[in-house]
Amino acid sequence: MPMKSQFAHKRSPIVSFLLALTMLAFAACSVQKVTSTVVMPLNQQPVSAQRLHPLDIAVLPFKTPLKGSQENISPATSSSARNAEGLFLANQLTSTIQKTSAWGAVRSIPSRETTVDVYVEGKIINSDGEKLTLEVSVSDTSNRLWYTKTYTQSVGYYAYKNTMELYRDPFQNLFNSITNDLVQYRHELSSVDARRLSTISSLRFARDFSPEAFGSHIKESSSGEFQIIRLPAENDPVLTKISEIRERDYLFVDTMQGHYDAFSGRMKKPYQSWRQATHEEISSARELKRQSVTRTIGGIAAVIGGIMASGSGNGSAQSAGAVAIGAGALLVKSGFEKRAELKIHEDVLAELEQSLEAEIEPRVIELENRTVTLTGNVEEHYNQWRSLLREIYKTERGEI
Repeated sequence: MPMKSQFAHKRSPIVSFLLALTMLAFAACSVQKVTSTVVMPLNQQPVSAQRLHPLDIAVLPFKTPLKGSQENISPATSSSARNAEGLFLANQLTSTIQKTSAWGAVRSIPSRETTVDVYVEGKIINSDGEKLTLEVSVSDTSNRLWYTKTYTQSVGYYAYKNTMELYRDPFQNLFNSITNDLVQYRHELSSVDARRLSTISSLRFARDFSPEAFGSHIKESSSGEFQIIRLPAENDPVLTKISEIRERDYLFVDTMQGHYDAFSGRMKKPYQSWRQATHEEISSARELKRQSVTRTIGGIAAVIGGIMASGSGNGSAQSAGAVAIGAGALLVKSGFEKRAELKIHEDVLAELEQSLEAEIEPRVIELENRTVTLTGNVEEHYNQWRSLLREIYKTERGEI
């Protein structure tokens, strides 16, 4: 009897270990991440600086990562949805910059073919509804780089509930931060430099339409920066005609801004819903991966431990080992089921981006007594418009 009691005492740790291992593997649970965000104030142009020479600024569509180039973007998300997101985010920044009084005209433009004083270009580094990271580069019409900076912001699930109530973008602080940096850099720019940039913009536009008349007024250095060589006469009739052409170009760009605004208006609700759902799906997918790994590894460990216990030659240990093998097999099966469930979530992401694409429809506008259909690449439409302007210039120049 004493010997039996002593053996029971020795085998207890084996059974306890197997039971503890099994229970630990089943203990995986989901945790809801909660974050809070303080609204970042948007810096306004001070009254003392409102007499500064105004500079026109434009935001280009944000570039999107190539498929599979970033691990935080689901492979289920199509390039069409990402391109739409690049347009939406760029116009969101444009509308934020417009709320300050630090600039002249503020527009969204399709490419650098549009001549303005300052360009803002961006790249989407990460966007999954939970975290947004943008790399922003700012340069001017002389091709001089001002700065490149990376901005990032993370939000929790409840940020989307507040968005629905306050009609504020969950990542508005990120756009405010970008805008504040732009305003700060503008304040540090002298009036002389600001006027020089506006002159370069005018000369570049004139050179594009009449290189024979204005080709010698400006040149590009070996470093790629434009420099002013000489200024045209103020009463130059060719420059006057080109100035009129540029006013027409402004009209088209303003019309395109209306297109971007209408596009953003149509896209806002489905995009925010897509963001929120993607946030939920990404969070669920991350938790499912964790549970899958935990359960699979725990199950395999339980099976191995059970096999070892089954060969111990002791009846109680063998029984515990059999239980552990069965429980471990269930855990492994559960791990594979979690992976299958993850695939379902990825399929949901694909359906979400398809529903987003359905909101992106062509728009038809009336311009210069012409009907222009905005489909496909907006940049192509602007290039066609510039070609039309050149035809108008050649026709009207005959009147000089």
